Amino acid sequence: MIRLKETSAGAKLRLPPLTGCTLRMLPQMRITSIAPYSGQADALRARLGGFPAPGEVLKVQGIDLVWAGGDLAFAFGDDLPDGLGAHCALSDQSDGWCGFVLQGAGAEALLARRLPFDLRNMASPGSARSVLDHLPVLVLRRASDRFEIWVWRSMVQSFVQQIRT
Repeated sequence: MIRLKETSAGAKLRLPPLTGCTLRMLPQMRITSIAPYSGQADALRARLGGFPAPGEVLKVQGIDLVWAGGDLAFAFGDDLPDGLGAHCALSDQSDGWCGFVLQGAGAEALLARRLPFDLRNMASPGSARSVLDHLPVLVLRRASDRFEIWVWRSMVQSFVQQIRT
């Protein structure tokens, strides 16, 4: 029988040195996608204590609720309230995404050359579903000089290569 060993997608990554900012990988965390059922958005909002509008990041009940495109939110954290399944489809996304923090005075300038939207108009905190060069990403702005970039696990090497070049 084959025995598989759990491995981080970034276990063998060599992150590039950058000028004016730093890049580091975030530890793996629980990510759950939340998609309201038809006609259940208000009930879901009431049960959660909020639901992010496009571009929003909300802190509710100990979790970060992040707008992730359309009527979809990602919940970052372990403490989802019970009973949500009556109002929405829930899907564990934890193993499918890897997060990076890009921080420093040059972070915005580095991303501005690679993202197809104007970061100066992005709220803090805020979120955007976009592409970085050709890679699908979820970008979270946590502060004026701190961004989290979430990429599909299968594209981690490509993401690091894009940042390096």
